Amino acid sequence: MKFNHIGIPTTGRFDGEIPLPKLAMTVSDHKNNPFGIQWQRYDEDAPYPDLVKSIAHVAFEVEDLAQALQGHKIIIEPNSPIPGLTVAFVEVNGAPVELMEVNRDICSEDI
Repeated sequence: MKFNHIGIPTTGRFDGEIPLPKLAMTVSDHKNNPFGIQWQRYDEDAPYPDLVKSIAHVAFEVEDLAQALQGHKIIIEPNSPIPGLTVAFVEVNGAPVELMEVNRDICSEDI
């Protein structure tokens, strides 16, 4: 597992907003700081659990998402927001954790 970012939900605006209408949210660039902090504001109709929309999460890159999910309570099923990236959220001790499998041969984004 490799740390990727920490996502911090907010309801207010923030510098460097990146709208993601397909995902019903707005984010900041987690690579613009040495700590991987990403602000996240969710649209009112965003289809995510309240836990994800209200509690900060840590995100880790994993080699095998299916294997990494075993034994955990899945709160957002595996999905692919962009080609080459598959993500899922699990709940660990009452907090959301994002697991990310990145196929760098396909993924054109700087994840």
